[in-house]
Amino acid sequence: MTTSFVIQHHVGLGADHYDLMLERDGVLWTWQLERIPAPEAEPAPAIRIADHRMSYLTYEGPISRDRGRCRIVARGEVNWVIVEPRRILVELAGDEIAGRFELTLSAGEDDRWQIRGAR
Repeated sequence: MTTSFVIQHHVGLGADHYDLMLERDGVLWTWQLERIPAPEAEPAPAIRIADHRMSYLTYEGPISRDRGRCRIVARGEVNWVIVEPRRILVELAGDEIAGRFELTLSAGEDDRWQIRGAR
């Protein structure tokens, strides 16, 4: 199944971060990241946060409650390869980012995942 993805850079209150949003079942499954994922990079934390509305695929601007601003730094298509409760494998194809990425849920956690490049 091929759908859309977007990565937004958030600046403002708190630490700068990136939101990885993957279209699935009419919403955007979302993870908060410390940096933009790269296929060759070391595994990095990915915190699962609330699903976002589809309108965030194109949204740039202020964040509600004066929490800063966001801008899109990458977008494209996502091909869902594996979707399991504790493991997700996707292929991202965009101008700014491309490759296979694996998200794995940390043992005993509800929202703490890791993201890494996959082959």
